[in-house]
Amino acid sequence: MSDRSLSDPIARSNHFGDRLAAAVRSKRSPIVVGLDPRFDLLPAELADSCRECSRDLTAAVVAEFCRKVIDIVADLVPAVKIQSAFFEAIGPEGLIAMAEVLEYARKCGLIVILDVKRGDIGSTAEAYADAYLGPEGPAPWPADAITVNPFLGPDTLEPFVRTAQARGGGIFGLVRTSNPGAPEFQDITPMNGKPVYRRIADWVQSQAMVTAGQSGLGIVGGVVGATYPQQLKELRSVMANAWLLVPGYGTQGATATDVSSAFRPDGLGALVNNSRGLIFAFRQPEYAEMARRAGWQAATRKATEEMLQQLRSLTPAGNL
Repeated sequence: MSDRSLSDPIARSNHFGDRLAAAVRSKRSPIVVGLDPRFDLLPAELADSCRECSRDLTAAVVAEFCRKVIDIVADLVPAVKIQSAFFEAIGPEGLIAMAEVLEYARKCGLIVILDVKRGDIGSTAEAYADAYLGPEGPAPWPADAITVNPFLGPDTLEPFVRTAQARGGGIFGLVRTSNPGAPEFQDITPMNGKPVYRRIADWVQSQAMVTAGQSGLGIVGGVVGATYPQQLKELRSVMANAWLLVPGYGTQGATATDVSSAFRPDGLGALVNNSRGLIFAFRQPEYAEMARRAGWQAATRKATEEMLQQLRSLTPAGNL
């Protein structure tokens, strides 16, 4: 962290929106690296050591891969996003490994977003929040923020907001996702009304505004896919006080130009996620020779550096 950040009250805040702003400014980077450790895509040196092995060994290999990725990118990015599904698929041992990766990322100074997309009613929502939200409190997987599914209604999100406020955490609600089928449900528009995604965006903005910190950004943010740049531009204006978590960059086809409108003019407000395009960069033709010569880690490092350069050149992230 820079000397400027150390003297900045925002950097010393326990408020999630402000902590994230300080981390982004410190690295001059809006990238969040998605840790999606698909076993069938792991480097051969790791995967070949554990073909048809026990769940304990599979979990250990996945955790080792994630730790190596974190070591490679920790000085370039402010945050990582852990996709819980790939750990859950291993079994109980995978969930222990997820806790280990989460702790390692935080020890490396990174903000951790846990991608669990939880959402339920009443006490069940409270239990999910207790399980995942940190960093302060008893959560067994104490993430700085989690993703939540808003489609059961605002009352199901209130326990997550309360717990996030109490524990210095944050949440990202699904607003307009990056997958091809998203318009089928999310663009449904009642007669003389707003589409579903706009109704959710209005709720996110209302919560972001009332929880805004010194940075002007709240602890409630929205997930908005980069693969729909027109809606991304629309939703940045609607959710003025919200952090936007922006998937779809790289492998899904979105570019730096597509995500430019997600940022505030000062370069804050957006976290651009890239998962497979970074952690499995060694599988891409443009990095294959580098990976052969210097190892898969070198390909991940180079891909992250190039993404950062593109975002700094073509988006307001250059103003950080």
